[in-house]
Amino acid sequence: MVDINQIIRAIDHAGTLDELESLRIRHLGKSGDISALMKQLGTMSPEDRKTFGPLFNGYQRQANDALAARKAALESAAIEARLAAERIDLSLPAPERPRGSVHPISQVMDELAEIFADMGFAVATGPEIEDDWHNFTALNMPESHPARAMHDTFYFPDRNAQGREMLLRTHTSPVQIRAMLGVTKEHPAGAPLRIIAPGRVYRSDSDATHTPMFHQIEGLVIDRDIHLGHLKWTLETFLKAFFEREDIVLRLRPSYFPFTEPSVEVDVGYTLVNGKRVVGGAEGWMEVLGSGMVNRRVIAAGGLDPDEWQGFAFGTGVDRLAMLKYGMDDLRAFFDGDGRWLSHYGFAALDMPTLSGGVGTAA
Repeated sequence: MVDINQIIRAIDHAGTLDELESLRIRHLGKSGDISALMKQLGTMSPEDRKTFGPLFNGYQRQANDALAARKAALESAAIEARLAAERIDLSLPAPERPRGSVHPISQVMDELAEIFADMGFAVATGPEIEDDWHNFTALNMPESHPARAMHDTFYFPDRNAQGREMLLRTHTSPVQIRAMLGVTKEHPAGAPLRIIAPGRVYRSDSDATHTPMFHQIEGLVIDRDIHLGHLKWTLETFLKAFFEREDIVLRLRPSYFPFTEPSVEVDVGYTLVNGKRVVGGAEGWMEVLGSGMVNRRVIAAGGLDPDEWQGFAFGTGVDRLAMLKYGMDDLRAFFDGDGRWLSHYGFAALDMPTLSGGVGTAA
């Protein structure tokens, strides 16, 4: 037989975790004395098993409880001793540590928000999983409209409660509809409004200048007596502030978008510096924006009277703006997560863009 009281005393006086583990193996391991008693139960008669079974089980339970309690006490004492021994000299300079950087896309998003906030625009958001009514139909693209073929859309197999097809939004334009309907938390009142809607969009396309997921920014102004001159001034003011140059020259070309009428493509002038295009001047032209006056049907879909309210909208790729401003050649590098690329093109965490300090201050 074993003396359970002596075993408990030995456990309670164990001075280290290694010593405690040795006691566990000695008494409860495969060859331990308490384990040996438990094995004897199989050879006993039913009457003896009834007598000794509860006794041996009690030994095992008491030993396990004592081991757990002593282990907790020893671990707690070890933590207390470590805390008492460790000291930090706060007067010493902080050690060098690897530091992350703000991704150019995030930085440009902040730059855009800062610029448009100065012109009275608020930031609006919408869901990335959208229904086809907000993404297409309300934007004057019914099911039979050929413009839908321009978007390589990711559809979901299930429809929503209204029976509408669900998809990954192909542009940020659905936010226009949600803002006009007054269903966004930022703009519960509908018109008049001035918003920008930056965010992720999705299309089935991939090459050096296209990726399946990219970033767009949409702008929308709805008010009374709005005309194309307001649009041109807004875009010119925005581009001058973004590229931080006064020699920005714009060219508006007639185009077609189903949600605007008239529609215009916006080209910006560039000069060649060491064989690369630099925004500013007028040696050549490159397209940067699509825009136009909001189509009457879109205003009506937003729950507004097109005879009372007019507006303009514009949109561009945030990734493309970042490439033009910071001299990047391949859009795919934005999503590779290469630390070398991020350390070169990234921005310091405290490099917040401001109109007074410069929206494009590099890290």
